[in-house]
Amino acid sequence: MAILPRNVTDQDQDIAYPTRDGRPMGETDLHRNKMADLIETLEDHFSGDPNIYVSGNLLVFYERGDRRKHVSPDVFVVRGVPKKPLRDHYLIWREGKAPEFVIEVTSKSTRGEDQKKKPILYRDVLKVAEYFLFDPTEDYLKPPFQGFRLVEGQYVPIEPVQGRLPSTVLGLHLERSGVDLRVFDPTTRRWLPTPRERAEAERERAEAERERAEREKTERTRIEAEVIRLREENESLRRRLGKRS
Repeated sequence: MAILPRNVTDQDQDIAYPTRDGRPMGETDLHRNKMADLIETLEDHFSGDPNIYVSGNLLVFYERGDRRKHVSPDVFVVRGVPKKPLRDHYLIWREGKAPEFVIEVTSKSTRGEDQKKKPILYRDVLKVAEYFLFDPTEDYLKPPFQGFRLVEGQYVPIEPVQGRLPSTVLGLHLERSGVDLRVFDPTTRRWLPTPRERAEAERERAEAERERAEREKTERTRIEAEVIRLREENESLRRRLGKRS
């Protein structure tokens, strides 16, 4: 007898929930890259906690048995849900919890859905605690970065703190910087590195390690040469003293 994963029923097994909605990940390369950067940045920050799930551009199904009842947030985070296993889609009834934090990297083509349809779904059905909109190219959203928190069943604007929008779900602050959305940790007072910054830091660490190893090799060679020189001098001195005796 097969053992089903937690909260998986025969009903779930019989329904082939799709893994794609036919839409591209982002309207442009820029939008796709911003989504990917945010997901990777948050994944890296929460990598030490096995029960914080970070994802994006993944179909989230919210009504068991209905393959059409789904939404695909650009970026979302859920606390109390394990990272593993990797998912083909996110079934809320199976996971036991809806996304708590959502970012939509929005554009002209998605503005209607991002500002009208999705907020109603996130507010009334999924009860998403925090909802952010980011327009990296400033096509239409004024201001181009906005955040909302669910308070008594309604989304209210999140008030900036030192120019940043705080997320109580993440314990982090977010701030637009040109076409980028940067993430600030108020506990460490540091900006979370972007994937590009992490790669550059890793390159610099590898280069520093290479230079350190090269210096150590050069020093070992110098010491070995000095030992050989001293041995030769001692041997020469021993021979001279032997002849005198």
